[in-house]
Amino acid sequence: MTRSYVFPFIFTSIGVSFSSAHKQEHHQPNMYGGATPAPPPTPSTQPNNLLSMSDVADALSLSRLLHRLPPNLSLPTRRSSTATSPPTISLSSQFPSILNQLHSSASQLGFFQLTDHSIPSELANSAESEALALFNSPRDQKEAYFPKSWPFGYQGNGEEDGDGLSESFCLDGSCSSESAELSLASLRELTHGLEKLGLKTIDLLCESVGFENPIGDQDPTRFCSLMWVSKGGVANGSNPVMTGGSYPFIVGLHYQIRSQKYSLLADSGWVSLLPRVDSVMVTVGDIAQVWSNGKLKKVRGRPLTIFGDEKPKDYSNSSGSITMSLLVTLPIHSTVSPLLLPNLNTISGRYDNDKDEDEDEELTKENEGEEAHVRIDENEGEEAYVQIDENEGEERVFNSFAFEDYAWRVYHERHLFKDPLDRHRI
Repeated sequence: MTRSYVFPFIFTSIGVSFSSAHKQEHHQPNMYGGATPAPPPTPSTQPNNLLSMSDVADALSLSRLLHRLPPNLSLPTRRSSTATSPPTISLSSQFPSILNQLHSSASQLGFFQLTDHSIPSELANSAESEALALFNSPRDQKEAYFPKSWPFGYQGNGEEDGDGLSESFCLDGSCSSESAELSLASLRELTHGLEKLGLKTIDLLCESVGFENPIGDQDPTRFCSLMWVSKGGVANGSNPVMTGGSYPFIVGLHYQIRSQKYSLLADSGWVSLLPRVDSVMVTVGDIAQVWSNGKLKKVRGRPLTIFGDEKPKDYSNSSGSITMSLLVTLPIHSTVSPLLLPNLNTISGRYDNDKDEDEDEELTKENEGEEAHVRIDENEGEEAYVQIDENEGEERVFNSFAFEDYAWRVYHERHLFKDPLDRHRI
């Protein structure tokens, strides 16, 4: 077995001393957050091409150290080579089972797949055909029909005669275009269906964590949806690169039309997934993670198609290279804040509709503090009270921030070297 080691990390952690020539080596960052060592010095940089006794001693010490190290050193953010199936959650599951499943998947992984939904496979296939026709249109037509207006519009690969690799369309919730002749009826219907499913998922996630849904009763002024249609992917085993920009979101939804592997950038690093055909893969976004005050894991960006060992020969006409991701997000002028949960202690008390106000005041408290009315059980006439201790409430993990500034930064951070949320962590 061949042993593989990442020298820069070893040297930093154990404090090995090097000669001055070695100290001057530079390292360039790679996309996994590590460092790639520069080529070794040429013989001309070593006086008389000879090693001093101290250099020999250092080399021997290092050699003995390396042989003692475990054989399987790897970077934590490197993409898994084996595709796994996301946790499956059936929408026909009963309460509270479905809440427990959602909370477990979202808090541990940040992604899952939904089954028993109402979106027909025929609709998804028809929408994909419309998307493929868009990509096969002339470039000037793409730009005319979908002019760039951040974050919406057509995003090309930057080459006048490119092969179509890494193209994308960011459409609004109605899949609008500048052409009155262009019909995207199926894509528009799929967008509405995924949006409805996304809103239901958000409501269930909020309930599973324990805070009120900020969107409310699907208030259209509190959310918006983006349909991000992309063409591109990565070869199996190659380094994933997020292209065409990205955008903050609450949840992302992707209909699985065929057996196809995808790569996701989760909090744990790049992972390879193979969702079930006709399921809807759901990814928890950065906005949901802030709302939950860090209780939920997240996925950055959108799913990337994983090809075989190389790009398909019929790539330009291959519908398998297209991904359609619906992002449920916030209006541009929103503020993103953690939804903190107070420290609650139950206070005893019983309410009887026949009691007068004087008798109500005689309800006893087990602890001192502010009294808050939670709910009334009309069938039993019982009233529940809780004690709220503001000084001992949940500690904040994130600072509040303006959504527009954050979204602009996320969109223009193409290679995802660093988590954009890090600057807002406390």
